[in-house]
Amino acid sequence: MLTRQIIETVVRAALVEDAPWGDLTSQTLIPETAYATAALVAREPGTFSGGEVFAAAMTLTDPAIEVALAVADGEEFAAGATLATVSGPARSVLQAERVALNFTQRMSGIATTTAAYVREVAHTSARIVDTRKTTPGLRAFERHAVRSGGGRNHRFSLSDAVMAKDNHLAVLTAQSGLSVIDALRAVRAELPHTTHLEVEVDRLDQIEPVLAAGVDTIMLDNFSLDELREGVALVAGRAIVEASGNVNLSTVRAIAETGVDVISSGALTHSVRSLDLGLDVVVEQA
Repeated sequence: MLTRQIIETVVRAALVEDAPWGDLTSQTLIPETAYATAALVAREPGTFSGGEVFAAAMTLTDPAIEVALAVADGEEFAAGATLATVSGPARSVLQAERVALNFTQRMSGIATTTAAYVREVAHTSARIVDTRKTTPGLRAFERHAVRSGGGRNHRFSLSDAVMAKDNHLAVLTAQSGLSVIDALRAVRAELPHTTHLEVEVDRLDQIEPVLAAGVDTIMLDNFSLDELREGVALVAGRAIVEASGNVNLSTVRAIAETGVDVISSGALTHSVRSLDLGLDVVVEQA
């Protein structure tokens, strides 16, 4: 969840990184008494995300800056739309500009990409979800952006659920000497009833043994469309079915039409292009 504490922690670090000893250019060129009004303008259409982050970059730079958001996170906009307005000391507005734009451009890019995926599967019951393939330190921002685009979030961190992949199972069975079924049953027996258990499989013949262990979600990794359909039929509602691997805008519709419940895609966060947003400034004298 994107809390005020998380926003301030991340934004403060970014502001210090960008101007550790102040903005030398603005301090040198801009009169101390100069004020500015600026508009956050969309250069292309998209879905907005990061309004609170944009505002925080401005107000944490200088509490005298006032920010008015014109659109809400999750709202679509056209090219040329004004997304927010800013007014305050010109030096401060200029100092905060790059950090504010960097965050909002990236978050809106993620939201816009996610919205495109969601539209592709809207005629099915499949959910579009993200992964942990996020920028270190920016996970809360990027996952909020996925929600802005109509997507859902996978587990937030390694601490939130048990998700056994092929490497986990290889080590587990080798060390315990147990079969996959017995090893997973032992894991299931140790977990609280509130803890979700997900297991990844990469072959159809692995599905029944994993289901027999009582898993909550089974991930079909890099399955063909025919295999996904067969996998959904084999699971037959006994667990949530997640599809992963080779998910992009050209494939996601067909994947959703196989009947899977969840489609996870790292591309929502690791391969997006930041949206083209600009800050147009008009200088006023105090």
